[in-house]
Amino acid sequence: DESARRIEQALDELRDEARKGRLSGSALWRWFPAARVENELHVWTSPEATEPSFCWTFPKARNGTLRLSDYIAPPAANGRPRDAVALFVVSSGAGVRAWAEELKEQGEYLKSHALQALALESAEALAEWLHSRLRATWSFPDPGDMTMKQRFRADYQGRRYSPGYPACPDLALQQDIWTLLKPEQIGVSLTEGDMMDPEASVSALVVHHPEARYFTASDEES
Repeated sequence: DESARRIEQALDELRDEARKGRLSGSALWRWFPAARVENELHVWTSPEATEPSFCWTFPKARNGTLRLSDYIAPPAANGRPRDAVALFVVSSGAGVRAWAEELKEQGEYLKSHALQALALESAEALAEWLHSRLRATWSFPDPGDMTMKQRFRADYQGRRYSPGYPACPDLALQQDIWTLLKPEQIGVSLTEGDMMDPEASVSALVVHHPEARYFTASDEES
């Protein structure tokens, strides 16, 4: 099929340019002390901090009572956090908008669209790689013989939840993540609607609970 061959050729050419350094990735992550207090997830900036910096409330799962905060341990008897979460932001979007416009001006519309798709997929792959590194640092690395099929099924301990997605639907959480991590230092900012710029970026809250799963939050306030 001629169309399929053209797409494959465009992707091959883009991959060659990407390998020369024109498409690059960046990542920023950090662990934070955390505790579940009633229905809230409390996050401290450091073990020495006396009060949490943020208190996040997440909605219940649809047809259930589970909340994302339920995957976090309650505080110790003295009120101090005894659990942790990780936050990260990764991006493969540096220079992509200008590059895509350059391709359009050259009449390479297919390559321009393919470039933007490649950048998005690269950011997601970088997020998956970083999540794997975090699991290893948490002392439960992925088995050496893990297949891509198992990885796609998330057959591992822990989960990452991105603002705006089913279990964590409120995009405004991005503002707190930006306060804590300051992703501007890797070139990622927030729009007025709390979307990431450049678009080929991923942010997430990561938990290590062995029973953590993905779910869809209820539309009801609770």
